[in-house]
Amino acid sequence: MIIDGHADFRSLLMHHITTHWPGAIISAYDPIMAGHLPDEFSGAGNDVILLGDLQGDRDPLVTLRQFAKAPGFPPIVYFGNDNKAQALAVGATAYFQRDNIRHNAFIVRVGDILRSRQRVASTDSLFVGDMATGIHPLVKGYRFIRRLAVSEHSAVYLANREKDDYEVVLKVLRQVPDVSDGLGAFDRFLQEYEMIAELHHPNIVDIYDLGVSDDHAHIAMEYAAGGDLKERIQKGIPEAEAIAYTKQIASAIAQLHSLGILHRDLKPGNIMVRADGSLALIDFGLAKRMRLKQEITDNGEIFGTPYYMSPEQGHADDVDERSDVYSLGVIFYEMLTGQKPYVGADAMSIIYKHTKSPVPVLPHYLSSHQALINLLLAKRPEDRIQSAREILEWL
Repeated sequence: MIIDGHADFRSLLMHHITTHWPGAIISAYDPIMAGHLPDEFSGAGNDVILLGDLQGDRDPLVTLRQFAKAPGFPPIVYFGNDNKAQALAVGATAYFQRDNIRHNAFIVRVGDILRSRQRVASTDSLFVGDMATGIHPLVKGYRFIRRLAVSEHSAVYLANREKDDYEVVLKVLRQVPDVSDGLGAFDRFLQEYEMIAELHHPNIVDIYDLGVSDDHAHIAMEYAAGGDLKERIQKGIPEAEAIAYTKQIASAIAQLHSLGILHRDLKPGNIMVRADGSLALIDFGLAKRMRLKQEITDNGEIFGTPYYMSPEQGHADDVDERSDVYSLGVIFYEMLTGQKPYVGADAMSIIYKHTKSPVPVLPHYLSSHQALINLLLAKRPEDRIQSAREILEWL
């Protein structure tokens, strides 16, 4: 966590950290704009606190002393000018001159601090629990088994619910008060739960629990032991199974659309395979209610995965349920052939192909599905199948 009143300095520290630890999850706090953190602030959930000496109308050493005397507070790396002895005496674990931070020295010192706390300082993420005990510091009532994934704002774990030893997937999002997209990410995470909680469908993941505190939120959901559809595609999917899977996904999307929800990030990695072979649609972090007058995400911002984006989504135009239909068309094609319909050297070249390249032709032995692929991957929304329920009728 970075605490300092100067945005450029916070960005500089973020750059130093993410250059060495690309998966690090960083929260930033501006004490000038947001006010000084209260005495109860414990630093819980952070591996290290980076504290700058720009603290507004308060002597920064007062803030340092407040943090250092809090029981269990994380190590504090202090950044100042010519007050090193005082900062170390007050309780800083390490000191760097604010205007002359040498990257290698900084990274080595932070790495030493992390190792001294018996933390995992890897290139994946700093967002880890206490793996010695299996308990994550942010979430009570769950015993952690292993981390499954990590992203900029959240991490996903396999865990046991302590009250009944039931295996669940726990998605934990850390509040990021001052990063440009931080509050938006947190709000989208909460909206994700609210939407999923309304859904009761055999191909949409079951949600068991939501927890919210001042600096994090978590969702406990069912664990699908069969991995994700991406892994299944890599192994090869028989034609009949690809059809059956497409029916299940279309049915789930139809349910979403009936509630006024777009998914907007349909891809094989967001579709889990249960132990019984059925599919469960997950990860609604990019979903939105079509009926909302004001979206949480800003207009013109592109979200999603380019391989599965509709042409209109790739160009940040308005989207409706036909955009999800297009994404399902891409997945259906990939399940049938094992190949993505459009690939390129970078995101923009893929987006261009979705817009301009012709619909790919299936191999002869799959030609009976060409008409449906043509309708699913039509460039203009009005030329596509208009709803997920129509896909079910075709199949």
